[in-house]
Amino acid sequence: MRDKTQTNSAEPGDRLIRAGAIVFFLGAVATLVTVAPLLLHTTPFPTYMYGLSMLMGIGFLMTAAGLLRSISAGRRQARAGR
Repeated sequence: MRDKTQTNSAEPGDRLIRAGAIVFFLGAVATLVTVAPLLLHTTPFPTYMYGLSMLMGIGFLMTAAGLLRSISAGRRQARAGR
């Protein structure tokens, strides 16, 4: 089986996992930037900036959806291989 698998082949859900990871890390950076003024006792950012922190949750959900899609494709492939 190893000889049939290409190392650079894209499985279903791979792009969604990568995009979700990028969105998650953007949300993490936005969270750090938004919380920093509160810890440094400076003027806090406007309320809409806290919305950018929600990117962490959106990225997590995107990554989870990509993982579920990858798992289901692997199961279908395993059933077809019987």
